[in-house]
Amino acid sequence: MTAAPPAPDLDALLDRVRQFVADECVPLEPLLLNHDYAALAEAMDEVRDKARADGLWNLALHADHGGAGLPLPEFGRVSEALGWSPLGHWATNGQAPDIGNMELLLAHATDAQRGQFLQPVLDGAARSCFAMTEPEHAGSNPTVMSTTARLAGAVPGGVAEGASGAGEWVLDGHKWFTTGFDGADWMVVMAVTDPEASVYKRASMVLVPTGADGVEHVRRLPVMGDEGAGWLSHSEIRLNGVRVPEGNLLGPRGGGFQLAQERLGPGRIHHCMRWIGVCERAIDLMCRRALAREIAPGRALAEQQAVRFWIAESRAETDAARLYVLDTAQAIERDGARAARAGVSAIKFTVAGTLGRVLDRAVQALGGLGVLDDTPLAFWFRHERAARIYDGPDEVHKGVVARQELKRYR
Repeated sequence: MTAAPPAPDLDALLDRVRQFVADECVPLEPLLLNHDYAALAEAMDEVRDKARADGLWNLALHADHGGAGLPLPEFGRVSEALGWSPLGHWATNGQAPDIGNMELLLAHATDAQRGQFLQPVLDGAARSCFAMTEPEHAGSNPTVMSTTARLAGAVPGGVAEGASGAGEWVLDGHKWFTTGFDGADWMVVMAVTDPEASVYKRASMVLVPTGADGVEHVRRLPVMGDEGAGWLSHSEIRLNGVRVPEGNLLGPRGGGFQLAQERLGPGRIHHCMRWIGVCERAIDLMCRRALAREIAPGRALAEQQAVRFWIAESRAETDAARLYVLDTAQAIERDGARAARAGVSAIKFTVAGTLGRVLDRAVQALGGLGVLDDTPLAFWFRHERAARIYDGPDEVHKGVVARQELKRYR
């Protein structure tokens, strides 16, 4: 890999990203909010082509992979700017779970895996998903899962890290909240490969084409009544004796949890800064409505003390959350995700809580308009409530921070 080129001027890049989102993404939001997913997909194909042509593609990745090679704190700022619209990350090929999968495969995939699975996603010609959570088990404890991957027909010596081999992995299991499965080309499946191993060495990651025999799409999950479609949806799936080549093992056998933790740190920064972008849009909508809405002739909603308190609290909490996330991003860059794990947990529940409060105030300020899909607020209110649940509920992350803090007194 060649040395990374100098990072673009961040302020100039952020101006370009904000303008791109305003010009290309915001006008398409009515298609999303009216559930016209076919028209949205067609329009977004053109927007994604423009992003690639404008140098706004794969911004978190190294220039060798068509990206800008931005350090994590700087991409965090970009993620905030993209978060202004629900369509911003998809427009620039920076959407979850693809961005996490791309980073994972760049670090751990074999050359063959990169050619088959990674490159089409880098190019925007394919999508991927990540299958981990199971309906039968608490998502807060990922060490407990029933999905298995059994190696059949392996030659002596086997496969250590995704090398080609004569055997096949046979997968059986049940997953849900597999984000973006609908229309995805492949998935990373977390499955138990070594049930007798220690708890953190039992599982591995296996690359599975979504069209493989035995992959069953049970349903798109209705999140507070909204099923969504494509990359903006979550699915329940079953793996019924799915067979993939032995060489589809990603990373070391038994290394699934290690890889998941490695994927977690940068992914947490991406999500938290996206949520801050959502907060900024919510504050913007709240302020505009407060100034434009009259509650009596000549008297704007913004003159109400309660509304001013909502605006002030939202501004203070959003700015504080941003600084906390960027400080954690710098710690990850400097010391690694493991060393920064308390901060990585703290920003999760801190920013998710801030997001919920800011959205709630904005909905309240907009009144009836706030619960309609005339703005993105109701969409975010439905879908981002889960921010306090997925990727570890608040209570788990608070426990991590508290344990770390208590160590100082023992």
